[in-house]
Amino acid sequence: MSSDIQAPALHRFHGGLHLPGHKTESTQQPPQNALLPRHVVLPLRQHIGEAAEPIVTVGSQVKKGQVIAQSVGYISSPVHASTSGAVVAIDDFRTPHPSGLATRCIVIEADGEDRWADHLPAPLADFTAEDAVTLRDKIRQAGIVGLGGAAFPTAIKLNPQTADQRGIHTLIVNGAECEPYITCDDMLMRRHAEEIISGIRIVQHILNPQRTLIGIEDNKPEAIQAMQQAVDKADLQTTQVIVVPTRYPTGGEKQLIKVLTNLEVPSHGLPADIGIVCQNVGTLLAIHNAIIEGIPLIERLVTVTGDAVAEPQNRYARIGTPFSELIQACGGYQGNVERLLMGGPMMGIAVVSDEVPIIKSTNCLLAATPASIPPPSDPLACIRCGECETVCPAQLLPQMLYWHAHAQDFEKVQDYNLFDCIECGCCAVVCPSHIPLVHYYRYAKTEIWQQEKKRQKADRARRRHEFHLERLERAAREKAQKLAAKKAALEKKKQAQAKAADHSSEDPKKAAIAAALARANAKKAARAKQPQSSDSQTTPAQEDSATESTNDS
Repeated sequence: MSSDIQAPALHRFHGGLHLPGHKTESTQQPPQNALLPRHVVLPLRQHIGEAAEPIVTVGSQVKKGQVIAQSVGYISSPVHASTSGAVVAIDDFRTPHPSGLATRCIVIEADGEDRWADHLPAPLADFTAEDAVTLRDKIRQAGIVGLGGAAFPTAIKLNPQTADQRGIHTLIVNGAECEPYITCDDMLMRRHAEEIISGIRIVQHILNPQRTLIGIEDNKPEAIQAMQQAVDKADLQTTQVIVVPTRYPTGGEKQLIKVLTNLEVPSHGLPADIGIVCQNVGTLLAIHNAIIEGIPLIERLVTVTGDAVAEPQNRYARIGTPFSELIQACGGYQGNVERLLMGGPMMGIAVVSDEVPIIKSTNCLLAATPASIPPPSDPLACIRCGECETVCPAQLLPQMLYWHAHAQDFEKVQDYNLFDCIECGCCAVVCPSHIPLVHYYRYAKTEIWQQEKKRQKADRARRRHEFHLERLERAAREKAQKLAAKKAALEKKKQAQAKAADHSSEDPKKAAIAAALARANAKKAARAKQPQSSDSQTTPAQEDSATESTNDS
């Protein structure tokens, strides 16, 4: 083993089950190339977060790899055309989802030419010359989400907000693939080990972890050998392949972290809170394709299996391919199909029609007859045996969650950490009363999410109403201030006009007096210059009389 760090001791998580694997049925032949579907149905939401927004219209001609819907907001992912052709519809169609409801999709009628888009992102042969921001942006543009089932946008997961200021110390590569029947990760590790290691090196460049642990269950010897050889060839000194015991659900993120590191993710927390990031092997292969090859996520490997499938196998499938076409490519149905699942028998989603499309999170199509997956029995009353608590890998109290979910006491059910439930189904398997416990948990989660959405909507409406009232009050205050200012200005103007009027009324009288005095003074001056004569002499009394008459005038 090419490593200069000591292999970690293995640990056990609480609970879990040993289940029949049913793995060999679909691993007898190598993966087959993707068929070219007649049409593809591409949901705008194939991931956790906001649905993508179409940037094409009905009638648009598109090519393979072209962006047809752009991401909206931070937690979102773009959608690419998985083949060339014409957009024939943008409408609501049924997709593989627990609700069974229709969602908005873009439908492309394939032209059969499968032409690549002209302006795909340029490959980066030397990714080490790029910084983490550039690489994350390219991963985001490629539409890559977690391919292990959760479908969380990968670029966000590679930009963790850690509680520890030292950042991420451990990268865990999830190759456990613990659920029965599913073998797509096993086949990817056998066939594409070097490309997966290339994806690991890219993620190591982004996160700079101290060590990388590749966890693979011991029922996959060929995958273990292939991955070990690829690690040795790449000479990754801090990367180790760790063989873990086969036990369901070891492939759960929190459970694999416990097995490999003995660390526990806190309730309602994330692995990044304890300095760990987990990536599925399929996601790492998609990262290699995006960075090194310049190819966005437009296809993935899907396990098509079950005793109702004529030729169980792994097959590459274009995103958007109808289930029916992929199953037909594997020989079609045989026997009486009791159930069709997307995923495995423990955590898979039942679908009512095989016309729904392959999406990014589709890792398996399981078609089963009643002999392999019998129809559910009628549930009986809970006898409080406690078996469900014994096998719960999240160390919850499933019977208490069931009681409160059944009673629709959604506040109480959260007190028992409902959202720590990974919906693995162990509790339902061992329940002697055949109660579909996971269904109740999913129902409670959905109701709580709906209530939270309603609360957020009400809060937004309240804030908008308060803002509206505040705006009206502010407008009223501003109007009152303007009226008061205008009134003060008018009053000031009136006072100025009155004062000016007083001044104008006094001016003529003063001017007349001044003119009379000037005339009188002028006459006096004239008389003073005249020669004195008896004829012209006047008495002082006459002069006073003349002055008074002048003043009177």
